[in-house]
Amino acid sequence: MLIELIGEEKIISIAGMAKNSGKTVTLNRLLEEAFDSGKKIGLTSIGRDGESVDLVTETEKPRIFLERGSVFASSEGFLSLSDASIEILKNTEFRTPMGNVIIAKVREAGYVQIAGPQLLSEQRLLSEDMLRMGADLVVIDGAIDRVSQAAPTISEGTILATGACLSRDIKKVVERTGQTVEALSLKSAKAPGIRGLGEEEREFIVVEDVAGKAEVLPFASALNSAPEMIRAIDEKTSYLYIPGSLTRYTLEKLVSSKFIRDITIVVKDGTKLFIEPMFWKKYLRMGLNFRVLDEIKLLAVTVNPYSPNGYFFDSIEFLDKMRKRVPNIPVMDVML
Repeated sequence: MLIELIGEEKIISIAGMAKNSGKTVTLNRLLEEAFDSGKKIGLTSIGRDGESVDLVTETEKPRIFLERGSVFASSEGFLSLSDASIEILKNTEFRTPMGNVIIAKVREAGYVQIAGPQLLSEQRLLSEDMLRMGADLVVIDGAIDRVSQAAPTISEGTILATGACLSRDIKKVVERTGQTVEALSLKSAKAPGIRGLGEEEREFIVVEDVAGKAEVLPFASALNSAPEMIRAIDEKTSYLYIPGSLTRYTLEKLVSSKFIRDITIVVKDGTKLFIEPMFWKKYLRMGLNFRVLDEIKLLAVTVNPYSPNGYFFDSIEFLDKMRKRVPNIPVMDVML
């Protein structure tokens, strides 16, 4: 059961690999298990969810049902679209295109539409508010094709939803999901020099040598800074820390350095890696080492074998292949 995998965590997120990956179905399964176990739920979303018809594909969507006592976040413009009886608890200062984000409590069970702020820092504050208002567990419903809410500064654990919508080729879906799981599961780096810096200094690229001495470079982004990073590393370099996104474009430049294979490349967390599966495997075979400052707790992977484009995978085969690709993470089809 999903609720058992969460354990004592208070704020968790559900991230979708893409639209129609089964994220809302996973959410509803988690909500049902939480209600059955007696947990009071707090629910927010990066974007909008809970509508009966998808606004992009015009296909039917699963709605979101909340039991009495639950709290949830929605914008002013969407509150009236919920058929649950609610009590407004707080009008926040967080803005959406449909008005301020409101925190409401369900007085009589029913279907709701949720809509929260786009800024992750605001999502964290919103989640903490709901915990103070009586929620035992807050769930952040993630945006389409975005796993940034999995960052440990936002949520304490993450469930990743994937599905046939990614590709008609089951092998490509399994491999792409596997690479994402590997990135989100990267272990932390010791890097005493980097960890000893202040938060403001860690907003820049940092080079640390074998003695633990950290040198802060005057670059916040790695995108056009590869030449400077290459000049800054040598045979005494132990860690290269990149604060923002790390892309294939940057790595293709860095691999020209003869020292790069002896260096551990560190990013803030696994959501900062943007590398296609084929190239990810290439860099691992080359011997590149990747670590993070903050580990992500990946709780489970859920799989959806159906695509709204009219094709589907064999459910058992898909589940079996995914479990073999990510053997260290629980994988489940919540509809089986």
